[in-house]
Amino acid sequence: MEQERKATDAAQIVRQLRFSQLPERIRLEDTIEEQPAVAQDPARDTYNPDEWLVRNCL
Repeated sequence: MEQERKATDAAQIVRQLRFSQLPERIRLEDTIEEQPAVAQDPARDTYNPDEWLVRNCL
């Protein structure tokens, strides 16, 4: 009977240590990962003022 009580007490101590406090708070900023929806294309935003000459004069 004494061994059962020690086992129960040990299990109770382990539970108490594990569940006696709340986990640390996690900030909302740490839960969000931001990624662009589409990869940036460097050629897309470049402007070439002479492009119309190349297209239309050939």
